[in-house]
Amino acid sequence: MHFSRTLSFYMGRQFTFWLGCVFLTLLAVVAMFDIVELLRRASGKQEVTTDVLVQMSLLKLPHLVQDMLPFAVLLGGMMCFWRLAKSNELVISRAAGVSAWQFLTAPLFITFLAGIVLVTTFNPFAAAMRSHYETLEGKYLGKNRAEFAVSETGVWLRQGKQDARAVIHAADVNGAGDAAFLEKVIVFQLEDEDRFVGRIDAKTAVLRKGYWELRNAFLSVPGEDTRQVEVYRLATELTMEGIQDSFASADTLSFWELPKFIGTMEDAGFNANAHRLYLHSLLAMPALLCAMVLIAAIFSIKVSRRSSTGMMIIGGVVSGFILYFFTNVVHALGLSMSIPAVFAAWMPAGVAMMLGITALLHLEDG
Repeated sequence: MHFSRTLSFYMGRQFTFWLGCVFLTLLAVVAMFDIVELLRRASGKQEVTTDVLVQMSLLKLPHLVQDMLPFAVLLGGMMCFWRLAKSNELVISRAAGVSAWQFLTAPLFITFLAGIVLVTTFNPFAAAMRSHYETLEGKYLGKNRAEFAVSETGVWLRQGKQDARAVIHAADVNGAGDAAFLEKVIVFQLEDEDRFVGRIDAKTAVLRKGYWELRNAFLSVPGEDTRQVEVYRLATELTMEGIQDSFASADTLSFWELPKFIGTMEDAGFNANAHRLYLHSLLAMPALLCAMVLIAAIFSIKVSRRSSTGMMIIGGVVSGFILYFFTNVVHALGLSMSIPAVFAAWMPAGVAMMLGITALLHLEDG
């Protein structure tokens, strides 16, 4: 099978042009709706200015780019192939012996390369921006919540309200069911604007309903002698579910950080299913984008001057929404551990790819 370099460059240029046009259009629409949603959430909060909302929207935009890119590839591919079919360029190419697979080579290569760049290069930037966005969201739009961080040196937990907080460090954590057991615990007690008021060193800490039970604890207060108590109760509003939710969200961790973070979470006894699902969803992204190109070709390469453009658009959009719904359902099953997270992450891309290849084989050779 002979590949024409000129045809490949032409198809690649046309596909890139229409993908860029559709992508920028969707980006503008998504940014507009995001600003409106932020304005709604900030209504009645005098301290939240328009500048802050614009900054938050811009910080969130890179993450939204990742979510909408498959739809941009689908619609951009449909517009590209529809335009070539309407001008009879595809008809002439196919009459000259060029198969559908040959003129799809350049768009598939461009899309696969874009997926790799998205995952390996753009994702770390989007994750950093998302992390900053969530910080501003918690400051201006959210409520006080615990912050939990896991590292090789142990875990750090920040709890409490604005006037009284506690920073807890533990060398090791064992999480099982509804209980959390901390070992080699240090608690820094803070008031007002992080003013240090005391320290507690304990051998272990167990999360109970409404309090931490610190055993063999040493209480240190500035200006007073250190005293030891067998059991000390530190008030908390945390639950095991709250601790699990207070981990850094998968969206704020880059592709390169996720594997290590997943291992650290599991070593500490926590469930890292959501992070593993997100990691494999990123790995499956290039395949998913290529599947979008195949689906776009199904609905547009057979279009002629007398064909209904409206039916082509409706068919493509409906297919995109069906895939989106199917992806959400499968991911929900993966998060609930009804099916393995790896399987849930790769299933949408695999199913879309197989359907696209099968339909194109039927159109081309059937």
